Amino acid sequence: MTTKTAVLYTPAILELAAGLAEFTPDSSLSLTGSARSKSCGSTLTMQLGVDHSGFITGIGIAAHACAIGQASAAIFARAARGRSAGDIAKAEAEIARWLMGEGPLPDWPGLEMIAPAVAYPARHGAILLAWRAALAALSNDASPR
Repeated sequence: MTTKTAVLYTPAILELAAGLAEFTPDSSLSLTGSARSKSCGSTLTMQLGVDHSGFITGIGIAAHACAIGQASAAIFARAARGRSAGDIAKAEAEIARWLMGEGPLPDWPGLEMIAPAVAYPARHGAILLAWRAALAALSNDASPR
C-alpha cells in the first residue's frame, strides 16, 4: 500500500466500511435501486422500505465497492431513516458540489469521516453511490402521498 493510499484508508474508514454489515440486503423491502460509479466501476444495490408518507423506514445494501464506497454507504444508511426523496436529492446535490470543491461539507451526520477522500477524484463516484441508489429506489415508489 502506498503512503497516499495508507492516508486514505485509515482505521476509521475501514471500521466504517465494515459497519455496512449492519445493513444487509433485505428482499422484504419494497423498493430497489442501483448505482454504478463511472470512475471506478463500483456498484451498489439498495433496498428501501418507506412509510405511507414516503419517509425511509428500512435499508438493505449490497455493495461491490472500495472501502471508501462502503464507508460512504454506511454513513448514508446510519442517517437515512426518516428522510424523504427530497432530503436525499438535496444531500446528493450538496455532496456532489462539495466533492467538486464548489461547496462546504454537507450537513449529513458522519460525512466528515470521509472528507480526506475529496482529494481523490477517482473515489468521488463511489462516495455518491448510496445517495444515487437510494434516489433510483425512491423513483420506483408509486405509493400515494
